[in-house]
Amino acid sequence: MVSGNSAIRGSRVGAGPMGEQDRGFHADRVAISYWDAQGNETIRYFAANLPDEEIPEVIDSPSTGLPAGRDKANPPSLSKTEPYKTHLAYVKERRTEEEAAALLEEALQQLRARRGTSAPE
Repeated sequence: MVSGNSAIRGSRVGAGPMGEQDRGFHADRVAISYWDAQGNETIRYFAANLPDEEIPEVIDSPSTGLPAGRDKANPPSLSKTEPYKTHLAYVKERRTEEEAAALLEEALQQLRARRGTSAPE
């Protein structure tokens, strides 16, 4: 015997006193198809009275995570991803000590200017 659950057998959890009609499940809808670069189709439903400019032209495809557009013949191209950088690549990009000191001094001057205080003596 199961105890501690207040749901009545056959009822939907969280349904509440409203019926499906009150929640808009039977509202007029229009189906829009989106295609990604791999040819996968995703169908999204929008309210029929929604203006065309509010329906997005591009979405993220839930199956691949790629951008998907309405035009089946010309779907959005694959997004450009940065290649993985090794630690050495980051080390080569590091600033010299003089550049770092100049950046720190510039940031401190901006903070002092915002606070209205002068440089310490």
